[in-house]
Amino acid sequence: MTSDHEWVLSISCPDRSGIVYAVSGALVGIDATITESQQFGSQDTELFFLRLQFRTSADEEVIREALAPIVRRLGMTVELHSAQRRQRTLVMVSKAGHCLNTLLFQQHSGVLPTDIVGVVGNHDTLAPMAEFHEVPFHHIPVTPDTKQEAEDRLLHLVDELDVELVVLARYMQILSPAVCDRMMGRVINIHHSFLPSFKGARPYHQAHARGVKIIGATAHYVTSDLDEGPIIEQDVTRVTHSQPVEDFVRQGQEIEASVLARAVRWHAQGRVILDGSRTVVFS
Repeated sequence: MTSDHEWVLSISCPDRSGIVYAVSGALVGIDATITESQQFGSQDTELFFLRLQFRTSADEEVIREALAPIVRRLGMTVELHSAQRRQRTLVMVSKAGHCLNTLLFQQHSGVLPTDIVGVVGNHDTLAPMAEFHEVPFHHIPVTPDTKQEAEDRLLHLVDELDVELVVLARYMQILSPAVCDRMMGRVINIHHSFLPSFKGARPYHQAHARGVKIIGATAHYVTSDLDEGPIIEQDVTRVTHSQPVEDFVRQGQEIEASVLARAVRWHAQGRVILDGSRTVVFS
């Protein structure tokens, strides 16, 4: 007897009546049991978004065949994957290790459904951290003269390691438009502020000098427009005038690490669907 397997189905299509009924009917036809269902209709883009988890003994080919008629009829964009999938992930870093440490720890503890197949650093500062977690570290220095060569090596690693997701965990280099376009929807960055404030170097020092009352972080998909990609997750924490800048840095780094980890987890679980320049997040 074939045991049931858990699947995740994510759908986007032009909004109209009967979508949930049609998809549910197709799944019932293969004896599937729906275990989780979330949906959203955007009045702005007139698109409908649906995420389902379901159990069935049918294999992937049978599921796709059952869905094919309504996919064609309703003009659907569909993603189907096993709920047990661990997304092959490459993490890129510079010198700050707080985000990398959180990602590696959460993967090891089973919170993060990823398989971090490598860490790329433009400095070798964090090589010991990667090696402690038995993850290969690749040192790829970047200078104005070697940027193209460095990106060629990066893309070679993406292909060689069959990478599905790239995470910029405080990687202090800008990816070229060519790389951004090739990896569209597959690169997540953590920005060290509640966008769009305090861009550039020493953001917490800027915030401290301005006397801000909240600091935050933003995880977003990377596009060729710097720090303008679709936002996945944001969070803030309160600060006061009495705190030294070191407190700002500590609190900011804690927020960065948690926001990035949530964004990576939701992406890996198929909970994030692009809606033009925005995202629908079924968290």
